[in-house]
Amino acid sequence: MKARPTRAWRARFAQASVAAGAALLVAACGGGGGGGGGDAAVTPPEAPPAETPQQPGGAALKLAVLSSQADKVTGPDALVQVEIVRSTPDASVTVLANGTDVTSAFTADADGKLVGKVGNLQPGANEITATYGGESVKLALTGYAITGPVISGPHQLPFLCTTNFNVGNGAPALAPIPGDPNCGVETRVDYFYRTTANAYVHLPNPSALSAYPADLRTITVDGKAVPYVVRLETGTINRAIYQTAILHDVLNEPAPTPTKKSAGWNGKLFYTLGGGCQGGWMQQGASTGGVMSDGYLSRGFAVASSTLNVMGNNCNDLLSSETIMMVKERFVENYGAPLFTIGTGGSGGAYQSNQTGDNYPGLFDGIIISQVFADVNSSTLFKQFDSRLLNNYFAGNGGYTVAQKQAISGYLQIANISNMSGQAGRIDPTVSFPAGVVAGVGPTFRYHPATNRGGARASVYDATKNVYGTTSEGHALRPIDNVGIQYGLKALLDKVITPAQFVDLNQKIGGLDLDLQPQSTRTAADPAVLARAYQSGRIVWGGGGLASMPIIDRRDYNDDATGGDIHTKIHSFSVRERLRKANGHVDNHVILTSDGGGAGVDTTAAMDAWLTAVKTDTSGRTLAQKVVANRPKTLVDGCLINNTFVAETQVANAGPACSAQYPAGTTPRMAAGGPLSDDIAKCQLKPLNAADYPGIAFTPAQWISLQLTFPDGVCDWSKPGVSQQPSKPWQSFGPSPTNLLFDITKQ
Repeated sequence: MKARPTRAWRARFAQASVAAGAALLVAACGGGGGGGGGDAAVTPPEAPPAETPQQPGGAALKLAVLSSQADKVTGPDALVQVEIVRSTPDASVTVLANGTDVTSAFTADADGKLVGKVGNLQPGANEITATYGGESVKLALTGYAITGPVISGPHQLPFLCTTNFNVGNGAPALAPIPGDPNCGVETRVDYFYRTTANAYVHLPNPSALSAYPADLRTITVDGKAVPYVVRLETGTINRAIYQTAILHDVLNEPAPTPTKKSAGWNGKLFYTLGGGCQGGWMQQGASTGGVMSDGYLSRGFAVASSTLNVMGNNCNDLLSSETIMMVKERFVENYGAPLFTIGTGGSGGAYQSNQTGDNYPGLFDGIIISQVFADVNSSTLFKQFDSRLLNNYFAGNGGYTVAQKQAISGYLQIANISNMSGQAGRIDPTVSFPAGVVAGVGPTFRYHPATNRGGARASVYDATKNVYGTTSEGHALRPIDNVGIQYGLKALLDKVITPAQFVDLNQKIGGLDLDLQPQSTRTAADPAVLARAYQSGRIVWGGGGLASMPIIDRRDYNDDATGGDIHTKIHSFSVRERLRKANGHVDNHVILTSDGGGAGVDTTAAMDAWLTAVKTDTSGRTLAQKVVANRPKTLVDGCLINNTFVAETQVANAGPACSAQYPAGTTPRMAAGGPLSDDIAKCQLKPLNAADYPGIAFTPAQWISLQLTFPDGVCDWSKPGVSQQPSKPWQSFGPSPTNLLFDITKQ
C-alpha cells in the first residue's frame, strides 16, 4: 500500500523550489561505502499550492549524482538525488540500482529533495532508474574500483605500503587488509575531544560514554555552543591512506548522514595538501596534509586529505587530483555535498591547489596557498634544470663576479644556483629512491644506466609517464627544452657581462640528457610531449577552473635566504600574469606578502566570507563574475611592514613600499628574455640579428660562434611557445576514456 503524504511532507515541499529547469548543484568527486536496499516506495511530498506555476510538459522528475561525476563513480555506491519537478497526487517514487530496489535508502533533505546513498554499483556500466506517477527516468553511471585508477592511467610499480600509518593522539594502529596488493587498511572511525588546554585526546569507546570528560572544550559554530568532539575516519582510497575529520557530538547526536548533518559542521570543507617533491614516488606515504587542524575544526569546517596529496610522498599532480576526486566523493557520500570546498597548502601543496583547481573544475571552489608555484613543471623543474646547467658551467669557468652571476641567473642570491642544482635530483632517475626500493636487477629494482636500464626510475617525469609517454626503453619523455635560449641575455644588454662572456656561456652550457647527465648539445623536447603537457594542464594555463574561483596567495618572502631557497617571490607574479593573459583581469587573485603569516590577514575568514557571498549570489551573473563582484571590500593586495599592513597592489619590483621591503628576483629564463608568465617550455625561434643587441659590439669570431651555437635561431619570446595551447579540463589518461585530441598510447 502506498503511504499517503503527511502534513509535514506537504509543508516541507511547499517551501521547496520546484521551478522549471532549476539546475542541480552537482558536487564533484570522491569514493566509497555501503548503500541502502529494500522495496518500500517513497511517497513524495504533495505539490505546492495551485498558484505556484508548474513545469509545463517534460519529465516529472530529475536524477543526479551528488558525490561525483556520473561517468566517474568510484566504489560500490554513490549519493543520488531525486527531484520531483511535476507533482502527481498520490504517486510514489521507486528507485532501482541495476534492477535492485534501493528506495528505502532515500530520505528528504532540507529542500524537500530525496537523497540516498545507493549501493549495488559495479565497475563499468550501471543504471539508476527512478519511477514516479507512471513515468521513469534513467541515469547511466560508470563505475571504477575504489582502488583506482580512474583518470591517472596505470598504477606505478613498484609501490611501497606504509600501513603502519600513525593515526596519532593515542589512537590504536590501523589494521592492514591481509594480502591486499593495493595497501588497504580496514576503514575505521575514531573519536577525539579537544581539551581546555588545547590538546586532542582519544575517546576509545564513545558508545559507552555517559558524560564527556570535565576538561572538554566547548566552541561556538554558527551561533550554537557545541562540544569540541572530532569524528575521524581513516581508510584507503586509490592506494592512499585518507582521513576526514568533522565535529560530531557523539554523546547526544545520531551519526551524521547526508540529510542530517551534525550541529558542529558549518557545511563547508577544507582539503589540505602537503609539500615536498624529491623522492615522492613508489610509496603510499605516512602522512597526509593534516586533518586534525584546530584552526579549521574549531570554526566548524570539515577537513579531508590523504597520503597521496603530499608531494613528498607523491610528486604526481595528476594522481593527486584523482585522489582528491575520490576522497571527496567518500566525504560527500557520508555527510552530503559541502556548500564549498577550499584547497589549501604551501609549496608542493600550492601547485597541487593550482593544478587541481585549474584542470579539474568543481573539486575546489577556492584556494588559499603559500610558498606559491604555478605548477611542478615550469615553476620548479625548469628552474632546477637551468640551475644545474649554470652550476656546471660556473664550476668549470671562473672569472664571474657575484653581480654577474646574479644577473645571468636572475636570482637575488647566487646560492640559489647551487641550491636548485641540487634539487634537480628530482629529475635524475638515479638519486631519490624511497628506502624500500633496493638495488638489484629487474623492473622493481633501482634503475642504473649501466647495470639495470629496465629498473624503476626515480624522477618526477617517470612518476608521471602516463602523461608524457615513453622512449622505446620505457623511460619517460620530458617537456624540457633549452634550444635557442640565450642565457644571460639581459645581463649582456645591461652590460653587466661582456660579449665574450655571453658567447662563451652559451657555447658551453649545453644540455642534460634523460639521465640528467651533461651533453654538449642543447636539450630538445618532442612537440607531442609539449602538447600533452599543455593540454593536460601539467603547465598551468589559468583560464580553466582558476578563472572562476577566489585565490588568496599568502606570499612568504624567501628571496633574501642567503643559502638559497626555491620559494621565490617571482612565482606569485607568474601565476598572476597567466591569469591576466587567460582571463583579461586578475580581480579574483589577492597577494599578501610578508615574512610569514599572510600579512596579518585572517585568510580563512576572508575566504569563507568571499565564497559564502558567491554561493548566495542569486543574480544572473556568471560564476566568474560573481567571484569578482563578491570579493570582500577589505580583502586587498598588500604587505606587512613593521607589523603594519600596507595596502598596495602587488607588482613584481614595482610599487613604493612593498617591493622596496620585499624585492623580487627573477629566473634564468626571464634573465634570457622570457616572459613574466614563465609558461613557455620550448620557444619558437627567429634568426640571429645584430640589431637585437643595441650597443653591443661582437667581433667577427664571436658572431660566428653565436651562429654555430644557434644554427636554427634564438628564442622569439614575443610568440607563444611551441605547441602552447589552453588546457582542456578533466583530461583522462585511463581507464576513463581520454578526452585528449590525440591517442597517448600511440605517441
